[in-house]
Amino acid sequence: MKKMTVRRKLAIASWSSPREGNIYGKLTLDATEVIKYLAEKKALTGAKITITHFVGRVIAEALKRAPSLNGRIRLGRYIPHDTVDVTFLVVLEGGKNLAKAKIENTDQKSVEEISGELKALAERLRKGKDEDFNKSNNLLKMLPTWLIRPMIWLTGFITSSLGLSAKPLGLEAYPFGSCIITSVGMLGIDEGWAPPTPFARVPLYVLIGALRDQPAVVEGELVIQPQITLCATLDHRFVDGFQAATLANTVREFFADPWKLDKASEEAIEESSESA
Repeated sequence: MKKMTVRRKLAIASWSSPREGNIYGKLTLDATEVIKYLAEKKALTGAKITITHFVGRVIAEALKRAPSLNGRIRLGRYIPHDTVDVTFLVVLEGGKNLAKAKIENTDQKSVEEISGELKALAERLRKGKDEDFNKSNNLLKMLPTWLIRPMIWLTGFITSSLGLSAKPLGLEAYPFGSCIITSVGMLGIDEGWAPPTPFARVPLYVLIGALRDQPAVVEGELVIQPQITLCATLDHRFVDGFQAATLANTVREFFADPWKLDKASEEAIEESSESA
């Protein structure tokens, strides 16, 4: 019998039959201005900035505007987070494994800062130099699936709900922040929905599809646009239609005028300094 990967063991241990209330939504957006913005940033900074970094920064702004999404549920009570943290998934071992890279205070950082931080985190993970990931991954390799299930439920409750770290297991407090972002566009997938991960206890999952030229009607004329589809899975306990609309409208706003992000980052830093 072929030995299961850690990723497969974790998936089997995490999910059972669906029984929770989730909301699913998608936006297909014109990426023309975003492409110009990213090209300008690259020319100015030399950094490799992608649409994934941009989307992460936009989602952080949306979480700030819809604070009921930026928090956790503890013993049936909603508690807001003090910071806006966003997690990106990183592919390891040629697709055999996944790891998380959390960017703290994402709403206070520019896209180039997010790009640099995420690159450093991903390189550390891929070179096997992330001690916390190595601790948790090595433990999962040793445990059978039936034992992983209760263990990840307990550690998820301790870290993501109570906000306590479990250093011997390589787990920090609130390890996933308030959103998990995964990009499948690089794999040629146009759209899809990420399943909620129970132990992460995250209210929002965003999946970034492929960037493609598509026909669109603009002011009554048929044109070709570079378009991208973003799909979101939301926990209904955190969000209703109003909060979902706030999220969608924020994304539309910054796709139409990406340069607003620079001002938003500056304002967030000023607010943080004043409250410190």
